[in-house]
Amino acid sequence: MENVTLKLLQAMKARGEKIACLTAYDASFAALLDQAGIDVILVGDSLGMVVQGHTSTVSVTMDDMIYHSQCVSSAVEHSLVISDMPFMTYTNVEQALANATDLIQIGGAQMVKLEASARQVSIVHELSECGVPVCAHLGLRPQYVHKLGGYFMQGASEESAEELFSNAMSLQAAGADMLLLECIPGSLARKITHHCAIPVIGIGAGPECDGQILVLHDVLGVTRGITPKFAKNFLAVAKDIPAAVAAYVDAVKSSSFPADA
Repeated sequence: MENVTLKLLQAMKARGEKIACLTAYDASFAALLDQAGIDVILVGDSLGMVVQGHTSTVSVTMDDMIYHSQCVSSAVEHSLVISDMPFMTYTNVEQALANATDLIQIGGAQMVKLEASARQVSIVHELSECGVPVCAHLGLRPQYVHKLGGYFMQGASEESAEELFSNAMSLQAAGADMLLLECIPGSLARKITHHCAIPVIGIGAGPECDGQILVLHDVLGVTRGITPKFAKNFLAVAKDIPAAVAAYVDAVKSSSFPADA
């Protein structure tokens, strides 16, 4: 099995091969996902909800992210490991550089992800200039839940769609190596994916992104509370967890997931 690198992900985009991504938070599941052919494993701050039992991601700390990144990276042989930068850990360049350094040097991540807008363009630029691979997260940004008043689709109006597209282009120009689009209209995700030279991963953003990501607990049907409409329980029709993950990989690679609806 080939080791997944940024160069490989860019080649996959160029040839139209879908990129399969999932979250993981511990060594056992990380190893399972790695062997199942998951291209990218995200150590997400979603651990605040699915592991720690909180109602949002905002309570997750850098210590939490470093610890779980260590757990995941210790078990991965082939997948690319991305780690989230949690709430209020990248408010300026100096803070972002220090925390990204810890996630890579101590946590073992190969890329960091941050929830981005126009304000983060300069931060992404400096991280990139210093050799830190960056995934910029656009659309619904869970760390903004208190500001937004809940979890809602973004980019539905013409004005907000134009702003999201402009931010995507600016972040790519600043040196972002990947984009993650969450809960935006499929038509907008298609436009961003078409215009970007870097891989674009979607979650609740329609079928035409370069790849898809879900929270592992949603794929296995064990999420507490309300499951997002865009998620799918692959364990419901699989004999066991490895088969469910394999089914998810196949569905992403064949473009049967997500459906247009």
